[in-house]
Amino acid sequence: MATPALPPRTRRTNRVRIVVSLFAALVGIAALAACGPRTERVIPSAYTTGYTWFDNTPPGSGDISHPVLHARAGGTGSYADPITAAVGHTMATGKDVLDYPAGTRFYLPHVRRYFIVEDTCGDGRSPQNVGCHNLAAAPRGATTWIDLYIGGRSGDRQSTVAACAGTITDADTQLHRLLVNPKPNYPVVVGPLFQAGRCTKLYR
Repeated sequence: MATPALPPRTRRTNRVRIVVSLFAALVGIAALAACGPRTERVIPSAYTTGYTWFDNTPPGSGDISHPVLHARAGGTGSYADPITAAVGHTMATGKDVLDYPAGTRFYLPHVRRYFIVEDTCGDGRSPQNVGCHNLAAAPRGATTWIDLYIGGRSGDRQSTVAACAGTITDADTQLHRLLVNPKPNYPVVVGPLFQAGRCTKLYR
């Protein structure tokens, strides 16, 4: 944003402003250093499922609980435009706490796409007790559970979109390699997981 022109100041005032600006810059640099870069982490035993436009909450919508990059579920799978993913959550502390913070990026090699946490798993009166947070309902050996937004829209055949969800996630209870806070340069097949009536290719 452009800064509006200001009337001339005395040299002393300018000097004070420069010192204050330098101090603010140093504080900003220190804050960034304290945060540090997010380290990529590999989870070899992730259970991934899928949800669609048809079985979202509410059904027939792209509503999401924690918008970050998108106002509604979507994305193309690139690092800059990752696809919406839902994760488990808990109310154990009295507050709604996600298993992964909103905005966390993932990369899944078996579909060659990036994802971003923007939604929560589960439905009903106690959604935190079902779905992704409850690994007892996942295949044996699963150490985390991520729900991927498959897509679909009015005009698509619901059974076809549901079949796609089953195909590219874990209808076969297979576990997958998941990268958390991934680097931005992994191979990507850009596009929703279901588009133009077809399901994406798998890379096993």
